[in-house]
Amino acid sequence: MNFSQEDIQQIKAQGISLAEIEEQIDNFVKGFEFMNLDRPATIGDGIKTFSDREIDDFATYYKSGKLNLKVMKFVPSSGAATRMMKDLYTFVNEYKDESLTPLTSFPSAEKVITHIEDFAFYSLLKEKMKNNDIDLEKTLEKQDYKTIIEFILLEKGLNYGKSPKAWILFHKQGKQALTPFEEHLLEAAHYCACKETAKIEFSILEEHREGFEQLKKELVPKYEELFNIKYDISFSYQQHSTDTIAVDMDNNPIHTKDRKLLFRPAGHGALIENINKLSADIIFIKNIDNVCSKYREETYKYKEFLGGVLLFLQKEIFSLQEQLSKKEIVKQDLILIYKTLKNKLGFLEVKSIEDFKTTKQYQAYLSKFLDRPLRVCGMVKNEGEVGGGPFFVRKDNKVSLQIVEKAQVNLNNQEQKEIFEKATHFNPVDLVVSFRKADGKKYNLLSYIDKQAGFISEKSFEGQNIKAQERPGLWNGAMSDWITIFVEVPLTTFNPVKTITDLLKDPHL
Repeated sequence: MNFSQEDIQQIKAQGISLAEIEEQIDNFVKGFEFMNLDRPATIGDGIKTFSDREIDDFATYYKSGKLNLKVMKFVPSSGAATRMMKDLYTFVNEYKDESLTPLTSFPSAEKVITHIEDFAFYSLLKEKMKNNDIDLEKTLEKQDYKTIIEFILLEKGLNYGKSPKAWILFHKQGKQALTPFEEHLLEAAHYCACKETAKIEFSILEEHREGFEQLKKELVPKYEELFNIKYDISFSYQQHSTDTIAVDMDNNPIHTKDRKLLFRPAGHGALIENINKLSADIIFIKNIDNVCSKYREETYKYKEFLGGVLLFLQKEIFSLQEQLSKKEIVKQDLILIYKTLKNKLGFLEVKSIEDFKTTKQYQAYLSKFLDRPLRVCGMVKNEGEVGGGPFFVRKDNKVSLQIVEKAQVNLNNQEQKEIFEKATHFNPVDLVVSFRKADGKKYNLLSYIDKQAGFISEKSFEGQNIKAQERPGLWNGAMSDWITIFVEVPLTTFNPVKTITDLLKDPHL
């Protein structure tokens, strides 16, 4: 690819090497490989379940074990509410009046109007309209629905159409209305607080920093006093060096009107760079919109449970690594380690000694198998959710547990389609991770990425069809080579908000 000197200077300023740009363009040309699904992970075959007693025991184990550790929460929070409000924008653009296009033609807008008083943001909406000399109740009586929806979406009102989800009033709690940002403060106080400090990092867009800082200023002192703790809140951005170049449909780099190369954010997989810079023994990862005031106590318990599973596994792994570090180790000891890994710890993909010519080779294999970052992933029963799920994936003569998105599967292949459709569970993005070694040093997470697990999608730029490239997803290819355990958790711990009407429903009734 021939780049001008101006292009090369821009690439360098972006913090990306020319070799990486060439690699990205090569990905556009060749495409990414589909995942080769071996079978879905199911209960008893890839997904572990525990009794109520075991769940309580693991939660207790976590609560005592975390006292001498650094624990934190990482919350991807850059998502804007644009998609959440998509149907309301359609309504604003297409609705004329009741005689031409009745409200019933727009189911989402109709539901919002019909249940307007049930939304947590109702009082604030009413206040914003009053500040503009508009009475909300009278506007409803006049059937001026468009004005109400505009005050939800636009800057003259709540400005929710351009706000991050983190700022939107999601839930009522008595007379209070809570944002997801506030809900995550509550969660962190209950299961992340160590030595009277709760640490959270929110990944955000740089242009939203001021708004997040304002929320922090308003809310943190209240909860510090309520829980008698201190919050350590930090914000990070998706780095520009993780952006990917955009190309036209013939795979030529796109230039803007001012002759600049077009770069695009490369999806949540780029956040592995942010996580790699964190310093903690245990990190809980959970999306900004997966919060629910109704099931808080159960959520707290299951987070502690997942934390306990991780601490137990880590302790066992460190013990096995110590055994494997011995120069002289007999075949029977290696067989016992294999049985511990497969039967006690549930690492079903571990190979047996029969696959190796010598005990030394098997010892080296087991050592390498255990010498990786660790993640415990909560999985919920799939009740029609669209998104990623847990599977056994075959690659390079190796089978491993992976979270796989629909876009990664060749659905034109009947066998692969059938395997994908047999999935029983869904990935709610409910992870507890650790990338500390036994000696306290950190793994370099960038060494465990499957670079061929990216995505290519078609977008539009200034009326032109273009191709965009996403890096391997944060909990997909970016964590491809981690030690992975899938654990079933109840649906009550999964409460995402993808559309505005999700704020009205209890998905578990």
